[in-house]
Amino acid sequence: MFKGKVAIVTGSGTGIGEATAIEIAKLGGKVAVNYSKSKTEAEATGRAVEEAGGEAIVVQANVSDDDDCKKLAKATVDKWGRIDILINNAGTTKFNDHANLDGIDKDDFERIYGTNVIGPYQMVRAVFPTMKQQHEKEGSVASIVNMASIAGVRGIGSSVAYAASKGALNTMTMSLARALGPVARVNAICPGWVGTPWMTNEFGQELFDKIVENVKEIAPLKHAGTAEDVALATLFFAGPLSRHVTGETMLVDGGHHLALK
Repeated sequence: MFKGKVAIVTGSGTGIGEATAIEIAKLGGKVAVNYSKSKTEAEATGRAVEEAGGEAIVVQANVSDDDDCKKLAKATVDKWGRIDILINNAGTTKFNDHANLDGIDKDDFERIYGTNVIGPYQMVRAVFPTMKQQHEKEGSVASIVNMASIAGVRGIGSSVAYAASKGALNTMTMSLARALGPVARVNAICPGWVGTPWMTNEFGQELFDKIVENVKEIAPLKHAGTAEDVALATLFFAGPLSRHVTGETMLVDGGHHLALK
C-alpha cells in the first residue's frame, strides 16, 4: 500500500509514532523517524523499520522549532527526493487535575501549544512545497495526519492545557484540509486511552494496570487501546483507502467515549 511512498513520522522514537513507522514499513514505505530527545529509542525504531522491509533515516528535530521542522523536511527530501505522508505525532502534556487552576500557568500552555499545535503547523508548512511540486508534476495527492486526542473532543485528559491544544489541532485540521486541497488531504486521529511507555512511566505499573482494567470494563469493545491499534487507524488516513476523505476526525478508543458521562 505504501510502496514507493515516503513518510515523515514525528515523535516516532516510542509509542504510537514508533508503531506507525513500523506499520508503514511493513507495507513498503520509507520513513523519516524523528525524535527530540529519545535518540536511542529512535535509532531502535529506525532499525525496526528496516527489519520490517522499509527504509529509514533518523533525524533529531524539535517540532516546536521552525528551523528544526525545515531541517527534518530537507533531510527527507535529500534522502528520497519526495514526501508523500506527514504524520504529526509528536506531542507533550502536563498532568494536572482540571479543577486545579493554579497547577497550570502561561509557560505550561505555551510549551504544550508549541509542540501540539504550532509544531504540526510548522511541519505542514515545511513539507507543503514538496507536496505541491509532486502534485503539479504527477497529479499525486499527499496525506497529512494529525495525532489529536479524545481529550480535544470531550474536554478530558491529562490537563486543561492538553485538552485545549488537541481541540485546537482538530480545528486546524479542518482549516488546513480546506486550504491545502487538492494537493494534500488533512485528517486527524483522536485516540482514547493508549497503553504506551509514556503512561507507564507517569502512573507506575500498578495504577497503569488498574486503568487498563477499568477501560476494558466500561468500553463497549472491552479492549484497552495499544499503540498498534492507533497506528492501524492512522494507516487508513495515510493511505489510498481514504483517498476521498479530508477534514475528518476519527475517534479510536474502542467506543470508550460512549461510556463517558
